Amino acid sequence: MTRPATSVCPRETAAVASDGSSGDLLLRTFTAMRDELVSTLCFVLGNADDAQDITQEVFLRCWRTKEGIPNVQNLRAWIFRVGLNAAKDLQRSAWRRKVKPLLGADAMPMSETVPPTRGLEEQESMQQLRQALMQLRPEEKEVFLLRQNGEMTYEQIAEIHDRPVGTVKTQMRSALQKLRKVLT
Repeated sequence: MTRPATSVCPRETAAVASDGSSGDLLLRTFTAMRDELVSTLCFVLGNADDAQDITQEVFLRCWRTKEGIPNVQNLRAWIFRVGLNAAKDLQRSAWRRKVKPLLGADAMPMSETVPPTRGLEEQESMQQLRQALMQLRPEEKEVFLLRQNGEMTYEQIAEIHDRPVGTVKTQMRSALQKLRKVLT
């Protein structure tokens, strides 16, 4: 089970104090970031259906521990951390090891909110990004997605993975270099 960070973020604490409900704050935050979490989990798991299932599990895990939300420094990062842990639990399961991950264009579904006028260019850019991300080593992909989508600090990522901060920064630098190479 994941544990919330110990320091308190004034903005989130004020939000909890103003309406008195950690559940409302969790629901608003989770709803706002759900699509991004699903997308990130698609890359980690390699399967859109598993990502949807794990996202539901993440919400339930967070809901069960909502009383600790006032102690969470960065609620968004905490939810991403719960998501990553849930994805790793699935990857470690015996059933999952027998299933081949889905790779390619279906690993990250396109957003349906793209206006048709920009759709073609954005589809092409997203396809290039997907392909570049799929070429990263798993640890580089996780660090990149947690840093970009999860808005986690290098220190938070290092703590989750039990690695030195320097190693996490090196993995991020390597991921960025590989992505730039493919995208330019």
